[in-house]
Amino acid sequence: MLYWIVICLIIALIAGVLGFGGIAGAATGIAQILFFIFLVLLVISVVSSIFRGRGPKP
Repeated sequence: MLYWIVICLIIALIAGVLGFGGIAGAATGIAQILFFIFLVLLVISVVSSIFRGRGPKP
């Protein structure tokens, strides 16, 4: 998922430099949505691993 966030941000930067404001805004919005979805999934994963009592494998 982080891969797609980086791709959307690169598209937004390139579109912004070239003057395509609408495309840059859309790509930035998509990257923000994907980032927040990633954060929510990360928090759910951490909380579930804490409640299960399993720590990281050495």
